[in-house]
Amino acid sequence: MKAWLLENFGLDNLVLGDTATPTPKAGELLVKIGAVSLNFRDKAIVDGFYEPHMVPKPLIPVSDAAGTVVAVGEGVNRFKVGDRVNSHLYSRWIDGEPGPDEPNYCFGSPLPGGLAEYMIIHEESAVRVPDNLSDEEASTLPIAALTAWYSLVDFGEVKAGQTVLVQGTGGVSIFAVQLATALGAKVIVTSSKDENLEAVKKLGAVAGVNYRTFPRWEEEVLKLTDGKGVDLLLDVAGGEGLNQSIAATKASGRIAQIGFLNGQTTTLNLMPLIFRQTTIRGIAVAPRSSFDRMNEFLNQHTIKPVIDHVYSFDEAHQAYQHLSRGAFGKVVIKVS
Repeated sequence: MKAWLLENFGLDNLVLGDTATPTPKAGELLVKIGAVSLNFRDKAIVDGFYEPHMVPKPLIPVSDAAGTVVAVGEGVNRFKVGDRVNSHLYSRWIDGEPGPDEPNYCFGSPLPGGLAEYMIIHEESAVRVPDNLSDEEASTLPIAALTAWYSLVDFGEVKAGQTVLVQGTGGVSIFAVQLATALGAKVIVTSSKDENLEAVKKLGAVAGVNYRTFPRWEEEVLKLTDGKGVDLLLDVAGGEGLNQSIAATKASGRIAQIGFLNGQTTTLNLMPLIFRQTTIRGIAVAPRSSFDRMNEFLNQHTIKPVIDHVYSFDEAHQAYQHLSRGAFGKVVIKVS
């Protein structure tokens, strides 16, 4: 089969080549990939600063895929040939709390990912694709949508009328706007681009703050919430901005720490954290059971993913470069 292979760190070392088509073992599905979507994790793996010691070489990258089952191993009963399925990043995290070694079983590193014509997914890990979504749309769900869902529902326990702040307008953030709005929450978005803030308002956000115009963006958020702060904040930036996130969150509010776009370390000012009694939870996607519940919600509310651009299979480098520049919503690669 054709596959993109990461032979060493750096985008120039991601090359299109041939490798053996895998054969499904007991309990496994062979999936013909229709499309994959890119996440910041995928870029960080290629660039060599996401757990580089765990990256085998060569590696078929990209965790998030959607496609059709074309063969099954012995004993498979959850799916059959012809079913459309999603990959699930943490391939062994099915339900409940995560185990200590979930990162050892992630697609796209260290397990082979979906940037290839075929991919092996265990039947217990696979998730049925919502009927109303194309492969391109469904490929955006495994990390971006599910991270937003888990942050809002499983951790945030968001209720109608509460206020949620979402940072940025990338994949996770756009899904968070759509999902939180459908849950009845009021959504505030931060971005460096006024045109993106106007665009997210069309998706349901009630207000936006340009953090370039207002470097102390947390003060603008407090003005928008009558001085109280938001009930839940989805932090995708990380870095030193976490202190501003605490200031923008209400007393006893919650922060879902999702990303590290601005750095993997921070100097945390403890007194505001203690006095505001803020809960900060690291979010690394979710169990498969949460994915199943989310897909039911997506069907019920007819939520469609926002895709910035779809690239062809041989344009993988251009897709990664687009992600590096920033995207409104998701960057997708059509495989077949």
